[in-house]
Amino acid sequence: MDFMKHSATPLYTGLKNYTQKKIVHFDVPGHKKNPASPLAEAFSKQIVLFDANSTKDLDVLSNPTGIIKEAETLMADAYGADYAFLLVNGSTFGVITMIMSACGPMDKIIMPRNVHKSAINGVILSGAIPVFIDPEIDPEYGITNGITFTAVKEAIKANPGVKAVFLNNPTYYGTVSDLKAIVRLAHRHGIPVLVDEAHGSHFPFHPDLPDAAMQVGADMSTVSLHKTGGSLTQTSAILLKEGLISKEKVRTIINLMQTTSASYLLLASLDLARKHLVFNGRQIWGNLLALSTKAKTEISKIPGLSVIIRDDYVNGKEIYDYDETKLVVRVNELGLTGFEVYDLFKEKYNIQFELAETYVVLAVTGPGDTADNLTRLVEAFRKLSEEYYGKKPPFYLPQTDCFVRPQTVVAPRDAFYGIKKQVPIAEACGEISGESVMIYPPGIPLVIPGERITKQIIDHYNFYREQKCIIMNDDGNLDFIKVLGK
Repeated sequence: MDFMKHSATPLYTGLKNYTQKKIVHFDVPGHKKNPASPLAEAFSKQIVLFDANSTKDLDVLSNPTGIIKEAETLMADAYGADYAFLLVNGSTFGVITMIMSACGPMDKIIMPRNVHKSAINGVILSGAIPVFIDPEIDPEYGITNGITFTAVKEAIKANPGVKAVFLNNPTYYGTVSDLKAIVRLAHRHGIPVLVDEAHGSHFPFHPDLPDAAMQVGADMSTVSLHKTGGSLTQTSAILLKEGLISKEKVRTIINLMQTTSASYLLLASLDLARKHLVFNGRQIWGNLLALSTKAKTEISKIPGLSVIIRDDYVNGKEIYDYDETKLVVRVNELGLTGFEVYDLFKEKYNIQFELAETYVVLAVTGPGDTADNLTRLVEAFRKLSEEYYGKKPPFYLPQTDCFVRPQTVVAPRDAFYGIKKQVPIAEACGEISGESVMIYPPGIPLVIPGERITKQIIDHYNFYREQKCIIMNDDGNLDFIKVLGK
């Protein structure tokens, strides 16, 4: 990497220069950069000035030849990719694009069952057939982790002609599979590897973080710079190692769905975040790793709490590596669910977690965090323990069937477009789902189109409702579910 060229911010600088020309605008957007507009009064004059339309000066995201192309070239270099594609539709769009770039109708794609909903959407849109692999399970923390090399090897052997392998690296909770070995295996069979790296955009910028997808030869990855890289919400990038998948194919798929009116505020934030990560990433993440380790050590001493610590958690087989900047704290020994603790921290301590699960809460650190933030988090956990530990028995949920993979009966695309009817959730056992039902965050599906609904799925659904989780389905009616049939 040529560090000196990364001092440039072609997209941000070009946009800044454009705003200083005092152009009279008879193009869109409709606010016309007017400093007296309601937007300017609400969000500041500077934001309105930077909200621009595509022009020759500012380049065009769908066919970049100027400052956007320069910014994409720098992004690719920062991540060790051959090409990068800036996205303003989030990593959801990036994941869909990766799947559609590798697979068409009836093509098989290997993926873990704990994928984000975007991967299921990509399967539906492409018409591909998912070959699901069961992720590794941690019953103590009640979470799903990565997949093993052996599981991928067996799936490839059982599915000749498979078109792609899709992985989460890392999972929402920070666990990492042996991506390097899986990539080598897939490439021996001529199979591209696609990586949902939404929660790993920081990996290349410190040696003590897990391996990034491009570093180990993956063909494509999608990185959410807004999650851990410091750019504005909704910004992401697709990274490509050209070979098994061409850059022309990727651009074509992107242009099918990405807006033709991209926000230059969002694009410029990607340019600035990339520069910041290249020059300051090692210091940022070195500091956060130290702060996270200290916080975990203190939390692990608090009665009723336990926390995932990398050196204790990694075993080289089921758990190949772990992102120590994630704080996964098990709270059920306090007699509480993770969902209850999630709400308590917001209501009592004004602390917002990333997500909750039955036994755990997840805190995500990022470039904007400080030592004071981590200290406040630890103190809140200490107060929680003082109030609840020993007051009631630990909370346990029988987990024998919690992570049993549903049976796929109909291809997801066929089920999505099939004839459907609505039935009460309580009466849906044995039916074939016509929609995706997801708990958000993290957005992992409880059931997807084409899978058979079981009593266990209904029980889990009812538990999540009781815990006041956000449940997403097609029309928001949580008492019913769409199933196949008239």
